[in-house]
Order: sequence, then structure tokens, then C-alpha cells
Amino acid sequence: MVTQHGIKYAVLLITTHFGDLVAKVCECLLRKGPLTLQAIVRFTELTSSQVKNSLLVLIQHNCVQAFILEQPGSHGDGAKLNSQYIALFNNIIHRWRFPKFLTIVSQKLDKQCVELIEALLLHGRLTLKQMSDRAKSAQNEGDDVILDAVREAFIKLLNAHFVERCPAAEPVLTKPTEEETSARKRVPKSAKILEGKETLEQRVLEAATPSEALRFLLVTRTEPAADGGKDENNSSSMTVGKKRKLDALESETEGEATDEQVVLWRANFEEFIRRLRHKAFIENVRACLDDGAVIVISAMLEATRTAEKKVKTENSVPLSLNSIYEEVIKSEEGRNITFDRVRASLVQLSCPPFVKAVNESYSIDFKKIIELAQNDEVESIVLKRYGRDAYRMFRLLSSTARLLETDKIADTAFVEKKDTTKILYKLWKDDYLHMEKLQLTGARQSQFLLWKVNKNTLWEHVLDEMFHAALNLSLRVAHELEQEKELLNLPQDKRVNRLRKVRLLLESSQMKLDDAIMLFHDF
Repeated sequence: MVTQHGIKYAVLLITTHFGDLVAKVCECLLRKGPLTLQAIVRFTELTSSQVKNSLLVLIQHNCVQAFILEQPGSHGDGAKLNSQYIALFNNIIHRWRFPKFLTIVSQKLDKQCVELIEALLLHGRLTLKQMSDRAKSAQNEGDDVILDAVREAFIKLLNAHFVERCPAAEPVLTKPTEEETSARKRVPKSAKILEGKETLEQRVLEAATPSEALRFLLVTRTEPAADGGKDENNSSSMTVGKKRKLDALESETEGEATDEQVVLWRANFEEFIRRLRHKAFIENVRACLDDGAVIVISAMLEATRTAEKKVKTENSVPLSLNSIYEEVIKSEEGRNITFDRVRASLVQLSCPPFVKAVNESYSIDFKKIIELAQNDEVESIVLKRYGRDAYRMFRLLSSTARLLETDKIADTAFVEKKDTTKILYKLWKDDYLHMEKLQLTGARQSQFLLWKVNKNTLWEHVLDEMFHAALNLSLRVAHELEQEKELLNLPQDKRVNRLRKVRLLLESSQMKLDDAIMLFHDF
């Protein structure tokens, strides 16, 4: 879901990080969709060289993906291969979340791992050799010691899935099959407009992503031994099973490179967003239930994390009560919890329905947790912006999920009827409510107004408002930072301290706002 203010916010991030020229190319792709190099040159009115260099910067930093679109030829000619470029909106927005990503790594792994992931976030894509060279220039120890430390830290990052191999440079997208074409025709036009770009982006990313077996695999090919023995293979997790896989992957890896040092790696945004999603789940449970329930759901998340194939998973894999208890007692705080307490916490988690129980197995209802959190977020906005009466009416309509007449809303929400109409009109005017008019004919014609909350359109509107607020906050932070720089040369100016406090407050607000944006856009 890419909104107009979302695009403006993304362009501002690119402008701040890479300048106006690169931002112009990025904005063109965000607004126009996938384009060829010639089309970008035509729309931006830049030179071919400027566009090429801007695209290289955006690709290096994982903000644009190149792909080849296979199109049928005319008059019996063969298929035409057309290189195009697509902007990755999500990856652009993730650039603001780099401090959150670094915090996650610092909480889980050591300082060397944090330095490696920081380098990848800063430079976009690096080889293992480039990471080692950076570490060598920053430290005074021997080369072998540094290389071993970098390799050890990198393997930790790989095992945690914090880094991954970069996608293919130009994956080929084949034309859709007859079944896909017929299914596409059955989709309403409105849905095609909303989902067309997203579907194409998903297809491009799926085609570009390395196979699961290669994505997190580190294989170093060493020189032949002095006795003429075979090359030795080392991997990030050199178990017997992994060694068997290496033979099967031999042809695929040889096609890419003969030395793992030249393979490009990048930060795995998907894993970071998954962990931030899990953190949001835990905080929502903490707000409703006790510490025991928090410990139990945290253990369930940890036990099922590796089984999640995508970020927006609706349910976790089922776990038995014994499996949950085994995971609970792995943590220090969980060792104080008895088996019966875990069972009682699962009952607590079933109402509200954070956890579903089926045949003695328990799974986390991710979709329900997100829906409840989204409802709470929008209701809090209505409360702050329109007052308590509007909050009660909005909550009634949101929970009812059907059309209600004005008088019925007034009676149920305990609001004066004359005030009810004014508040409902205000909410409708600001796109928080959907209104329909019902005309009754008879001896005396009368008109009734019916109201409801249309969550699909409202959620998109709320997200656009959040992006608008994030855009304004970013501009204000930039303004305060500029003022702060101008006054730094003055001796002990009190305004410098005041501006610094204001900037820190604004940046803190940005972080909190980004949590809300992730709730509606990423989770």
C-alpha cells in the first residue's frame, strides 16, 4: 500500500541520503512504476549517464531492482527481452529504521557483529573481502586475527539470518501463463489498480531472491593442499547434512563464483522487520495481560520464528503444551514458571484471542493481534482529535461493522442527537466514516442517514496521514539541525542546547510514529 504522502516521504529520505539527482530518478520510478532506461531519461529529462549513475547508486543500496521482462515478438519473431527498473518502496522506508536494526543486533550478538551490519547498512552491498578490509583499516591487530574475527562474526550474522546473499542482478520475468491471465481477468478493475504494481514487485523480488539453500550459505573454496588433495569446503554451519548439500549445490555455486570472497552480501531487512513485528506482539500482550503470559508468548515466538516463510504470516505453526514449556524454561525468567502456570497463561492468551487452541496444540493468531492493535491506534487518534463522544460513536461503528442509523448511534453511545449529527458529519468529512442516504417514499417522504466504518479505505487513509506526519517531522528535524549547526560556532549559546533538546524530542516522536506506520504498512 503506497500512498501519495508515502511517496513524498520516500523521496525525502532518498534526497537526504543521496541528493536531488538520485531522488529525481527514484521519484520517477515510484510514481510511474517499472520503466526502461530510455523511458526514465525521457520522463526525468536527465542525460543517460546521469540516470545510469543514479540507478547504480539506488541498486547498490537496495532501493531499486533491475529485471528483464520477456515480451512476445511480433509477426512470428522470437520473444523480446526488455530491461526495466522498479523502485522498492519498502526498502527505501527501511532506511529510517537502521538504528532499530542495529539495536536488535547489539541485543543479540557482539560488537564485531554490530560493526559488520553497520557497514552493510551504510554501504548497501559488500563482499566478505571488503568487510575484512574495512576491519583491517580500523584495527591494529594482525591480518589473520582480524580475518578470523570477521569471519566468525559474519557466520553469527548468517546463522541469525541478519545478512543474506544479494538478489540476482537482472532476473528474467516470463510472460504469465494462460491460467494466470484468465484469473487476472476475473479480478475487478479497482482491485487491479490497487494491486497491479504490488503483484509485479512481488514477482520481481521472488525471481531475484536466491534459492533458500544458497541464501544464507557461506562456502569458502581454499587452494588445493600440498599433497595434491581435493579442495576443502567450509560453510557457516558445517554439519554432515550441510556437507551433503554442498555436492548438490556445486554446479549452482560454480556458475556464480569460484571464490566466496566476491559474492555480494546485504542486510536482510525481512528478518529485522519480522523481529520488530514480534516485539510489537509482545508489547501488545504486555499491555493486556500479566508477565506470565508475556513470557509464554515470547517463548512461542522464539520457537516458531524459523518456520515463518514470510513476514506477514497470519498464524504461527502449532506447538504442543510440552513443547511450549520446554521453550519457556530455556530463559532465565521462564525457569520460575511451573507447568500449570504455562497452561493458565495459555488460557489467558485465548481471550482476547492472541492464541488459538486446536486438538491440544496452540498457535499464535498474528492476524488478530495486528487487527486489535490497529483498532486501538485509530481509536486513540479519534479520541485525541475529536473527543470522547466521537470516540464512543466510532468504537460502536467499528465493532458493529455494519450500517447504523443516526438515532440508533445516539441512543447506544449516549450522545445528544443534535451533537451526534455534527460529530458524524465531521468524521465523514475527514474520511473516517462511510455514509449512505436512505430515501423512504410513502405518505410522507423521509430521508435517513446510515453510517459505518469501512476499514479497508480507512486504514489506507490513516496510513497516508501517518506518512504526511512523518514527512513534516523529517522536514522540521532537518530545519532544527540546520539551525543548530549555524549556532555551534557561537560561545556557550543557550539556544544551541535548546535546539538540541527540541531535535532529540522530534526524533523520538519520529521513532514512535514509525512504529505506528509499521503496524499498518509492514506488519
